Amino acid sequence: MNGFINVLKPPGMSSAAVVSFVKRMANEKHVGHAGTLDPEAAGVLPVMIGRATRLFDYLVDKEKSYVAECAFGASTDTQDAQGTVLETGDAYPTMDAVREACRKLTGDISQTPSMYSAIKVDGKPLYARARRGETVDVPQRTVHIEEIRILGEMPDHGVLLQVDCGRGTYIRSVCDDLGRLTGCPAHMRFLLRARSGVFTLDNAMTLEEIRAASEQGTLAERLLPLDLPLGHLPVIDLPQRMRKPALNGARFAAPEEIREGENVRTYLDGTFLGITAREGSEMAWKVLILPGS
Repeated sequence: MNGFINVLKPPGMSSAAVVSFVKRMANEKHVGHAGTLDPEAAGVLPVMIGRATRLFDYLVDKEKSYVAECAFGASTDTQDAQGTVLETGDAYPTMDAVREACRKLTGDISQTPSMYSAIKVDGKPLYARARRGETVDVPQRTVHIEEIRILGEMPDHGVLLQVDCGRGTYIRSVCDDLGRLTGCPAHMRFLLRARSGVFTLDNAMTLEEIRAASEQGTLAERLLPLDLPLGHLPVIDLPQRMRKPALNGARFAAPEEIREGENVRTYLDGTFLGITAREGSEMAWKVLILPGS
């Protein structure tokens, strides 16, 4: 079983727990997630199965989209609704003030992730350290936010937002920053990841759907193809006469248009074989996936 499952993760479940669930349902040892999602968040979590795990270093998940509710009136130590209230205020901002604050948070910005984020320090997520009472200095990082759109007002001084951003962006920190910029404490009340690269809500499966497909023996048919998230890479399609040397991992002449060191999706007569990269005048295999074996 080789491919991707785009899991629609429910809130309250860690990314590691999702991987364990998929391992059981797929009866596969080699399973991993491609991009952590905080336990309290819901949404798409790409999971690699079998030989798909070999492709991790070549995936691009820079383009992400979230739907979040920012609640004005209180800030918390976790920057979300599960935390302890640190500050309250009733100087609720107008929609114009929120729009202006959103504009200030677009582009390349500096962000300090919450101690309750999934960032790992010494191999352990910050949220696990925080729950044990540990304190760790979390350095600022530069993240990119393409756009923050206001989708509407919500009850109890909430604002529903869509945030299109790059990897490493913490939406709870965006909500906290919106409170700071508008002069009214705020936190994140709800978060849904709607997109991670090519993985969207449209091609996601719930845990119930995955379990049902496993019980029916149709889970392999539901896997997303190995080359789906590799569309950013150029393509080489080898002729059928190259079948035997290609499957043996032999190098072959590099096309002139491929740059030195450039990773390339490589096919054999239309069938995805793996990834090669130019080394001098030849293409060398970086990942070779043997079809049908």
